Formats: sequence, C-alpha cells, structure tokens
Amino acid sequence: MRNFEYYCPTRLVFGEGRIAKLPDLIPSGCRSLMIVFGGGSVRKNGVYEQVKAAIGNIPHTEFWGIEPNPCVETIRRAVEQGKRASVDFVLAVGGGSVIDATKLIVAALCTDMDAWEIVLSKKAEQTKPFGTVLTVPATGSEMNSGAVISRADTKEKFAFSSAHPVFSILDPKVTYSLSSHQVACGLADAFVHVIEQYLTLCGESRVMDRFAEGVLSTVIEIAPSLVKRHDDYDLMCDYMVSATAALNGMIAWGVTQDWATHMIGHEITALSGLTHGASLVIVLPAMMRVLREQKRQKLLQYAERVWNLHVGTEDERIDRAIELTEDFFCSLGLPTRLEDAGIGREIEDEVVRRFRDRSVSFGEGRNVDADCCRVIFDCCRSSRAKK
Repeated sequence: MRNFEYYCPTRLVFGEGRIAKLPDLIPSGCRSLMIVFGGGSVRKNGVYEQVKAAIGNIPHTEFWGIEPNPCVETIRRAVEQGKRASVDFVLAVGGGSVIDATKLIVAALCTDMDAWEIVLSKKAEQTKPFGTVLTVPATGSEMNSGAVISRADTKEKFAFSSAHPVFSILDPKVTYSLSSHQVACGLADAFVHVIEQYLTLCGESRVMDRFAEGVLSTVIEIAPSLVKRHDDYDLMCDYMVSATAALNGMIAWGVTQDWATHMIGHEITALSGLTHGASLVIVLPAMMRVLREQKRQKLLQYAERVWNLHVGTEDERIDRAIELTEDFFCSLGLPTRLEDAGIGREIEDEVVRRFRDRSVSFGEGRNVDADCCRVIFDCCRSSRAKK
C-alpha cells in the first residue's frame, strides 16, 4: 500500500425527511444564503417546497438554470448574483452538475479572478462554505472536493479541486421521480468510478480491493430492479450510498488509480453533449480490451470476485468478464458503441487531436496518449458481433 492522506470534513445526513434539518446545518451566523438549482425538477418532486419550508426566514437569493455538464458561462452569472447579495453560504440543491457548479461559484465569490481561470488553475485557493441537498445520485460530488466544468464556446471540459461540502443531505425518497435514463446513467457513473480506482495493480491493498468489489457487486445486484421501479426505499438507499462511496475517497486509500476512461469520456461529453455516464460505458469496455495485458492480473481478479468466473483459461475468463461488463451496461439501456450513441468520427478525431496537442497521457501506466486513444476509439466503434 502506498503512503496516503485522507481528509473528508463533509457531514453526511442520510434518510427520509432529513431536509428538515437544514436550519441546524446552515451556520447560525449566515446573513445571506444563496440557493443554487438546476432546471426546475425540484419544483415537481417536492424538494423545493421542503427546502423553502426548512430555511424559513433565513435571508436568501435563488439562482436557477445550472445545466447538465455545468457551463462556466452560466456560473459567471451566478457569481455576479452572489457578489451583489454579499453571500456568505451557498446551498446546492440538485445532482452532481449543480454541486460541481457550486464548487466553482464558492471559489469565484472569493476572488476577482475569472471563473474559468480558477478551473484552469486546477485548485481553488479560497472558498465560501457550502452544503448540498442531493437529488440525483451519480457523481459522488456530495462528499468530495472535485468538480468538472464545461466551457460552451470552446467545447472544453476540465476538472479542478475546490472545497468539500460542509454537509450533504441524502434523502432516498427524493430520487423516486428520477427517469429510468437518469438512474441508468447514475448507476453507470458509480460503477466506472469504482473501476477507475480498482482495475489497476494487484496486491496493493486487500481492504481497498474488497471495498471496491463490494460496491461493484452491489450496483450489479440492485440495477435490474432499480431501472424498473424507483419507489423502493431500500433499493434507493443502496443506490445513494453506492454512488457516494464510489467517489468519496474511501476505496482509494494507498492504491494506484487510472481515470483514463473519464478523461476520454469528458471530451466526448464536451464535444457532443452526451450524458457523462453514457460516455463512460462506451469507453470502458474498449479500454479493458486495449489494455488487457497491462491490466491482466487485476482483470482476472475482477472476473473471479465480481463476476464469479472460475472456469476456463485466463484469456477466456478475461474475455467473458469484459463481455459481462458490457452486457451490464446494455441492460441499463445505454449504448456501448460510438455509432449507437450518434457519435461521429469528427468527434473522435478532435479528441485525439486534443490529446496530441496537449501532450497528455493518462492511466496507471501513463500510456493512454493520443495514439492509444485512437486505438481505443477503434474498439469503441467495432460492432459487438466482431468481438
């Protein structure tokens, strides 16, 4: 196990009816609160009314309109509104996009630097405190410091580090109104988050491996029922906890990580608008196939412990594990090929060009560069029948 440091100051407040605890969680000295929302779904599922009832007479301003894959252009308007109101605490009410946007808002409120410059700097130096009410489990942003922000005019998308939320409220009942597609993408996002921290090197930590395999197995187990019905409280509990645990840092202590699938997926999303989770399920099986020798031993462990594959040659077990992974994504109703998602070769070419121009390389071996990305894209476009 490698040396590591772990710090997570987020207070997780989980369960039915917990939005009512907001008055106890928002700092008592808050003089001006900003509440950040997405496109308006919280007005339909009752979350808005719960939040408004809970905050009572706390002075506040509302900002609406954070889009999926939040854009810096929208965030700039939120920052202007927050500065005019002298905001000293921000509450994000929504999914990962709203929370990610809020992580940039609270940083930009503390400086005259443009919001995009903060993103490019990779790390916010100072932030206002903020909390969250999570409505869409997927990104894990409710319990980490990371955020991913898009820029509409250049079709770019970059990650940066901000502050952890002071608190996050997770009420599984607010997820009942999610669409099947939202749930599918959330499950896929959580699954790939775990894979990025797990499918690298063998023997680094038995504990981290078992934690990761437990989350993967849980997501696989609950998915068939979850995509069909969204009003099962216990299922939604497991869904929310899995998505949070997948990216709150607790399965990554002292282990090597990958994140190449995400880097390619981010570019696909930035250029095409494809939902983040949907982009990941296209890239991951191809990544597994292209890097199978590099990841051989961990793929064999994954095949045995997650998919219960014990019979056959090593290559047969690896092939089958990758097939089952792709079958799982297909069972969620998500396309696993570029053409099936309407992604043309011009987007593929632009992603490769960006990798080459930036001289970047990703993955645990730092070998997923522009040339490797091209090979992965070729695999992403191959029909399943040719496997």
